[in-house]
Amino acid sequence: MYTLPKIERFNRDVLSKYHIYNSVFITLPFDSVDNTGVLLPLFTDICEKGFKKQQTPKEIVDFFSAKYLNNATEQEAIDLMFRFIQYIERQIVLFDAIEDAAFSSVNNMEGRGSLRDIKEKTDAKNKQKELIAFLENFNVRTVLTAHPTQFYPGPVLGIINDLTAAIRKNDLIQIKQLLAQLGKTPFIQNEKPNPFDEAISLIWYLENVFYNTSGEMIHYLEKNVFDGTTIQNPLIKLGFWPGGDRDGNPFVTTEITIKVAERLRTSILKCYYFEIRNLKRKLTFSGVDVLISELEQKLYRSVFYSKGEIFITLEEFKEQIHKIKTIIIEQHQSLYLDDLEALLIRVNLFGFHFATLDIRQNSKIHDAVFKDVVNFYLKSNTEVFPDNYFTLSEQEKFEVLENVSGDLDPNVFDNVITRQTLESIQAVKTIQVNNGEFGANRYIISNNESALNVLETFALIKLSNWDEATIDIIPLFESVDDLQHAHEIMEKLYTNASYAAHLKRRGNKQTIMLGFSDGTKDGGYLMANWSIYKAKEALTEISRKYDVQAIFFDGRGGPPARGGGKTHKFYASLGPQIENKEIQITIQGQTISSNFGTLDSCRYNLENLLSAGVTNQVFNNSKNKLSQEDKAILDKMSELGYEKYLNFKNHPKFIPYLEQMSTLKYYAKTNIGSRPSKRSTSESLEFSDLRAIPFVGSWSQLKQNVPGFFGVGTALKYFEDNNEWDKVQNLYKNSLFVKTLLENSMMSLAKSFFPLTAYMRKDPEFGEFWQIIYDEFLETKRLLLKIAGHKDLMENYPDGKASIDMRERIVLPLLTIQQYALLRINELNKATQPNDELIKVYEKIVTRSLFGNTNASRNSA
Repeated sequence: MYTLPKIERFNRDVLSKYHIYNSVFITLPFDSVDNTGVLLPLFTDICEKGFKKQQTPKEIVDFFSAKYLNNATEQEAIDLMFRFIQYIERQIVLFDAIEDAAFSSVNNMEGRGSLRDIKEKTDAKNKQKELIAFLENFNVRTVLTAHPTQFYPGPVLGIINDLTAAIRKNDLIQIKQLLAQLGKTPFIQNEKPNPFDEAISLIWYLENVFYNTSGEMIHYLEKNVFDGTTIQNPLIKLGFWPGGDRDGNPFVTTEITIKVAERLRTSILKCYYFEIRNLKRKLTFSGVDVLISELEQKLYRSVFYSKGEIFITLEEFKEQIHKIKTIIIEQHQSLYLDDLEALLIRVNLFGFHFATLDIRQNSKIHDAVFKDVVNFYLKSNTEVFPDNYFTLSEQEKFEVLENVSGDLDPNVFDNVITRQTLESIQAVKTIQVNNGEFGANRYIISNNESALNVLETFALIKLSNWDEATIDIIPLFESVDDLQHAHEIMEKLYTNASYAAHLKRRGNKQTIMLGFSDGTKDGGYLMANWSIYKAKEALTEISRKYDVQAIFFDGRGGPPARGGGKTHKFYASLGPQIENKEIQITIQGQTISSNFGTLDSCRYNLENLLSAGVTNQVFNNSKNKLSQEDKAILDKMSELGYEKYLNFKNHPKFIPYLEQMSTLKYYAKTNIGSRPSKRSTSESLEFSDLRAIPFVGSWSQLKQNVPGFFGVGTALKYFEDNNEWDKVQNLYKNSLFVKTLLENSMMSLAKSFFPLTAYMRKDPEFGEFWQIIYDEFLETKRLLLKIAGHKDLMENYPDGKASIDMRERIVLPLLTIQQYALLRINELNKATQPNDELIKVYEKIVTRSLFGNTNASRNSA
């Protein structure tokens, strides 16, 4: 039997099932649900027809009210809006669960990018030795962050998980029960979660998804590529930010950092305990049963009875497993050896740490902390720092910092930030004692602008009585300017004797983080992506010059505007001039639940990331190499896009538009993350204070998706107008990097819907500004379709397009209600005597509508 095309599998296993199970909602025993379920399709139909007729959201809602609600009172209409919101939120959950359930049938799990595909291609090209060498040196590190882009509370995520399982079995009775449970489960959180709550939520994915998937992948490779021998390389590494990421989050305390690390250790020991229990049922034979029981008891006490006490070390645990393995091989014909080796693989991967807890803080905080520390030493009449330290040149400061050491007590400082920053270094030392070095061994400096930022942080570590620190310092370059000078900053570090000695102790490896999210916010889509690419080339060259292996850690979000989209294609597109011994990426919010939330999707995406490395290094794809002419074209494109974006960003209506016409200010009211929605506490909004997530998310709520396309059309039009179109056309055809870059921008366009806000073109204050956005959208769409040779956006990804189309149709009523509420708020605020209570009600509608819109997009913030 032949396999149906992907779009047909999607229609059969996703769309058809959605229409069937969606009808179940109306049969549920809830007050008004039948009425809501009948009225919602009618409202959706009126929304679709209304926007085609260029009606405003207010005209659409008023028409619906007059036709179907017998001119209901405003309060009755508001009540129905809230019911629509609740109903649509649950429809989105259902669609998510159905897509998750169908993942393995829609996507070819053994096709391109899979481990099986890697092995077969390697065998066909006789590159087995090259593949083994690659796997012995390559790593994929997925770092889970608590950035607030996930609007599903924990209980709802649990329902999605159970609903996915029920849909796979087509268990209609259980599906009805779960949909009924969903109807009674709140989607909103009355209080913000604290960082520990966020950690608990994400540890669920470590225990239930990454633990199994990672182990199975390594097991497959050891059996099928390494002929049964152990891979001496932790091919898959997990990172973790909740509880360690202090940047802009005052709620991350030292106590929480230690508590999260303890929970990570307890969680991995619990995973081992349950696996040992299952093995105990199998390893019942002489000489083994006693050893396995001993392990079970020690793990049980460490997980359930200890107050931080561990009754077995990692070395003892491994030694005992190896002892059992030897007995099984020598005395029991290798019975259940496969099961034991599966456990050993996971122990080698996750140790007693599970995931590495990264510490992150902003360079501007470090500046203030370091000033406090220097002043403390100066007042103490010590000779650690000279009296004129603050007036020294950068090079003179380097010379001072090379020789500092001390044993600072954080408690001597009155300033809370200084005390907590120093305590975070002490916390890393404590975690390493309890969880092993991989428990916490990375310190990230966000907004890193100079070599001094790194060396002063390094000095803080040495002043914390840690001269030969087992920790990596990772500068994070985010702005366009910092990206362009990153290689110069790193050269200063490589030529600093003290730092070079530190790197030598760390294996001459330097991790460098690059921020897609803030880069895009700062410089626009083209400039950010091209600046990061060029920065990687320059950083690779300078690192190789000093015999340092650069490892790039990409701060990516969900949507293309924040480095998302077809991520694995970006890594496959990197040429030999970019170091690619590791793929390190942040994953967050919806990206965790949609790309790594199930065993199938996690396996699929991890294997694709691994495959990207293989494609780039083992098979040396010719489409990965950019010529000097190619680079000149990309320079010109990014400059043109940057100029267009900069003029747009500097438009006097830019900030007022976001404040008054978007949902930006409502993000702070959603209670989905512990971190404040903007960096400063001032009332006025400054562009520099804007966080990337609410910035990108607000454009997404408007269905304008500016950060994912603005400037692209202008850049392409230059080549069209100057009769040089063939240059960009050939670049698109021959460069996987450029093709992926522009295809991801097409995704941003496909998720845009300008009829929703077309009423703004008549607004006396913002009409001209809206038109600027729309004109660039139309030009970008026209030229991207031209360069791809397509009639429709994303036509080469028909299943992805179908998924987006269905999700957008589900939330169209929600978007309409949100815009209607924003219009009513503006009307009420302009009244002679504003009705404050009614304004609050409409503000609540706007806030609630954020949830469904964001969840439906899956990668919109």
